[in-house]
Amino acid sequence: MPSASTTVEAEPRPGAGARTRLGKAQPPDIQRVLWARSLRAFGDGYVAILLPFHLASLGYDAFGVGIISTASLLGSALLTLALGLAAFRIRRRPALLAAALLMLATGLGFAGIEAFWPLLVIAFVGTLNPSGGDVSVFLPLEHTVLSHIVADEERTAAFARYSFVGAFFGALGALSVGVVDWLAAIVAPGTTSAVLFSLYGLLGLLTFLLYRDLSPQAEAGTDNPPAPLSPSRGIVYRLAALFSVDAFGGGLVINALLTIWLSERFGIGVATIGAILFVTSLCSAVSYFAAVPLARRFGLVNTMVFTHLPSNLFLILTAFAPTIWIAFGLLILRSLLSQMDVPARSSYVMAVVRPEERPAAASVTAVPRSLASAVAPLLSGWLLTVSPFGWPLVLAGTLKAAYDLTLLRQFSAVKPPEER
Repeated sequence: MPSASTTVEAEPRPGAGARTRLGKAQPPDIQRVLWARSLRAFGDGYVAILLPFHLASLGYDAFGVGIISTASLLGSALLTLALGLAAFRIRRRPALLAAALLMLATGLGFAGIEAFWPLLVIAFVGTLNPSGGDVSVFLPLEHTVLSHIVADEERTAAFARYSFVGAFFGALGALSVGVVDWLAAIVAPGTTSAVLFSLYGLLGLLTFLLYRDLSPQAEAGTDNPPAPLSPSRGIVYRLAALFSVDAFGGGLVINALLTIWLSERFGIGVATIGAILFVTSLCSAVSYFAAVPLARRFGLVNTMVFTHLPSNLFLILTAFAPTIWIAFGLLILRSLLSQMDVPARSSYVMAVVRPEERPAAASVTAVPRSLASAVAPLLSGWLLTVSPFGWPLVLAGTLKAAYDLTLLRQFSAVKPPEER
């Protein structure tokens, strides 16, 4: 097990000859991953905002939204856990295809069902993502494919591209949800919601078609067949525990519940909220590329911590904003910094474990994040029913700042191969 003062080495991987640097043509499998991420992000972007309004139109309050959100995130966490336990026995392509079909079924289910308990079951077993980010079973699978194909020195840039397309198309999805208000005069909002959930299912079908053509290179080579965690178990478990604290904080302010707070606090509609989240997501998307030179200059852990800390302060201050414009400005400042740690974190996890442990490490670090973020919306929804003040924002910012400081203390000396 690597200690806190060691430098962890990674072995070369097959397919190195096909690797490219940032700005050059990407291998076909990387292109498929990026396109699939874009499609899913677009759907997640508008579903996270559409969900609370859709459930409100069906007669469910903020606590009901919190329950559905928790069920969705909890189901994703358990599915990812199952994947992690069996990651060294299954192939990536069939797993991605199955996840895409599950996304199709989820969209069609929410489009045609109104009763609470069936919706709760669909949220639990499906791929619905109320956070606006990516916490689904797709994440560890795609991370493994990316880290398997690219070289160590290009890994962070590859994850930056992956994060960028997710944020950018998620922003477009958030903006597009305004169609509910724009068409309200001629189309019933319930009908528009059903169409949008059906579109979410269609995006799952398109994802299936993309992953159907993944090449054998996306699978692990015979030199490093996938294996359960062994020498890297200790460091992965410590990272997973820390990531869960960060994820719990993030789960308190998922887009579905942030939408409720903005609507109740400032009296704005879905189109305005969609525009706000579009701008903040766009700022996050641009910031991902800034993480690449920062990581090269200061290291992955320092990049994660020193961009994340000020963003948490801006999140706490947002709760005290007296006007929507001040809140909007603080959310923009937060979004410019809060997501730079995403590509750095993904790259770091893949770097500090052996190549054959990467599928298991991706799942094991994702599961506690998903479980923690699954519990948080329930608490946040309850807080919003008790008080209109932004207590979830204050609590989230405080927890995430504690995570940053602990991460710096425990892992600043554990270097990835490119920082040796």
